[in-house]
Amino acid sequence: MIKVAIAGFGKIGQVRAREILKREDVTLVAVHDIERPDVLPKGVKFVRSYADLLALDIDAVFVCAVNNVLAEYTMEALLNGVHVFCEKPGARSSDELHPILELEAKSNSVLKYGFNHRFHYSVIEAKKIIATGELGKMLWIRGVYGKAGSIDYHKDWRNYKKFSGGGILIDQGIHMLDLMHFFSGEKFENIKSFVNTSYWNIEAEDNAFIIMQSKNNVTAMMHSSATQWRHKFSLEMTFEEGYINLDGILSETRSYSPEKLTVGKREFEDITYAMGKPAENTIWFENDNSWSLEIDEFFSAIRNKGKVKNGRSQAAYESLKTIEKIYAAALDNYD
Repeated sequence: MIKVAIAGFGKIGQVRAREILKREDVTLVAVHDIERPDVLPKGVKFVRSYADLLALDIDAVFVCAVNNVLAEYTMEALLNGVHVFCEKPGARSSDELHPILELEAKSNSVLKYGFNHRFHYSVIEAKKIIATGELGKMLWIRGVYGKAGSIDYHKDWRNYKKFSGGGILIDQGIHMLDLMHFFSGEKFENIKSFVNTSYWNIEAEDNAFIIMQSKNNVTAMMHSSATQWRHKFSLEMTFEEGYINLDGILSETRSYSPEKLTVGKREFEDITYAMGKPAENTIWFENDNSWSLEIDEFFSAIRNKGKVKNGRSQAAYESLKTIEKIYAAALDNYD
């Protein structure tokens, strides 16, 4: 039986608890937060300090706290020989995250970062298709991830750099950026961007417009927005022999649904009938088991003394490095 604790019992901490409590091979021992939750799962302790949480008899901790303590909490757990599942982005900056990579290399503990979107069925299916090589080399990738904010959006800690490290780009856009890295296998170096605070009265950005290119000439375009008004998730990938489009994603609120995957093959040989209108296959996804699949990989790595495949520390680090380049590129526009 793997004994688990949760640090940070807000919305995501409670989602993680829900999935942990479904399992028979794991037990939730305790949770830590600034204030005692109104409702605690039966038999679960409440602990006011993180140090006291780590002092308990636990094997693993889920770090679901504010970004400015993610790196600190992860490092303390690893130093105590505790396995760590840390929510994205893992830190406010790559400088905060880098020492963890060095510590992980010397540790026997499993470390995984919560990039949940990799475990959605549309993403899993798209990755399988790409892996066959039937579509050839990727030419470009284009993504939009937008939300409406909320009436009290300006009060959210995620919009203030000392807590989060940035705005909508590091909060939500990092999921899209992780998928672009995941699908393309590329590092994006040549970056142009506009990062704006266009509507909300916040310190950080509410929109980020980005175009990037890799050394292998793969071009990526991305828009991360808190002024989309209608929630939107769209990721389009074009290859030498066709394309894959992901449209919608099943979230906790279902406001980004429905989730579907469309695959088309290049067919311009017959210019009379097929030019610009290839046949397409579309798969609709009605279920979201991403939260369960994601933690299953973590617990499997613990039991089998192995490494995680998704949400590795290096992937989190590369995403943060790219985000920092995006912010730097935006500043260059105003010099």
